[in-house]
Amino acid sequence: MYKFMQIKKFAKVIFDSEKTAEKASRIMEGMLKARSPRISDVADQMVGNEAVNYKMVQRFLKHEDLQEVLQRLFNEEAEFVIGDPTEIERPGAKRTEYVGTLSDGHTKGFWMLTLATPLRGRALPCHFVTYSSATINDEATSRNLEHQRAVQGIKALIGDRIMVFDREFSYLGFLLKMDSEQIKYVIRLNQGSQPPKFYYDARGKRELKLKIAPGDEPKIYRQVYYQGVLLVNIVGVWEAGFKSPLWIITNLEPEEGLRIYKLRTKIEVCFRDLKSLLHLHQIMNKSRTYLEKALALILITYAIALLVGEAIRDVRLANVAPNEVDLHNPPETDKSSKWFSFSGLFLLLKRRRRLDARTLRQITYAVFAIFSDLVFGKNVRSFVRC
Repeated sequence: MYKFMQIKKFAKVIFDSEKTAEKASRIMEGMLKARSPRISDVADQMVGNEAVNYKMVQRFLKHEDLQEVLQRLFNEEAEFVIGDPTEIERPGAKRTEYVGTLSDGHTKGFWMLTLATPLRGRALPCHFVTYSSATINDEATSRNLEHQRAVQGIKALIGDRIMVFDREFSYLGFLLKMDSEQIKYVIRLNQGSQPPKFYYDARGKRELKLKIAPGDEPKIYRQVYYQGVLLVNIVGVWEAGFKSPLWIITNLEPEEGLRIYKLRTKIEVCFRDLKSLLHLHQIMNKSRTYLEKALALILITYAIALLVGEAIRDVRLANVAPNEVDLHNPPETDKSSKWFSFSGLFLLLKRRRRLDARTLRQITYAVFAIFSDLVFGKNVRSFVRC
């Protein structure tokens, strides 16, 4: 079904041996066919005996360091790295050791914090951590440590790149850790029921009130004290059509922080596709170790499928010639085009048959060259279309 993709060629680029790449490609093709991360579903869709396939997948997950392989998808040319948490529900997992209670206080599940680099309006995952109320003793405190662990896990990899997070990360402990590690950050401020306080001085006597009206010019505050402790820059904007303002907290220049956040890849599209098309939320591993290996493999599968799908999107909906596919730059397309209505993964899994086999092969050749450059860090630029 997915022979035109020649997944084994992609696997050879990121796995250390041809034998390992062969096994990985068989499993990844099974994942795409099954549209599921569950071993039983994948084994059923792989060529050969289902029971034999099941054991092969188990052995593969046991022996391979798939988190390390996932990190090879890190885009060295990316200007920034995105961090985003998502809840994965496991309502029937009452005795699974890593499953706890989600933020609503009663649903069973765990959190997955993914780090990704942007590529033309999409997100390419390169690292993640999982955690839940069952894997940490004091959720209010230890959850923060899990967030920090995700960043520390690839600190050497990201270098001096900017980290971009949403409002879940705008708490003092996390910012202090980022500051101590000398990591540049851009984070949306959480303006919930108990918004953080800012002061003009470290003694906390002159409080700053964040105020802006719809249509105002961006409000900028330099070198103010977050909770009276940490020096930060703040910028706020209230654009037409939005119900509330956007406040950004950063250790960059405020104007630069706002620019970066506006370029933030819509990583929620990534998770929407992972859940609705590859059914990530149905993952069913009893061991946390096997869970994280299975998650890493499905993220690798997603990345390959995403790139092929994005190329299909360009060819089908933007009239790009197959031999001119360029995932570095978005095609010149009218705003009313259906190119904006579909994700690449959706087109790959559900509408690829509208292209003939020769065209699909040409697309794959072009994407393989881009993928190889991505892994080996050659001339891959990061463009985001908002």
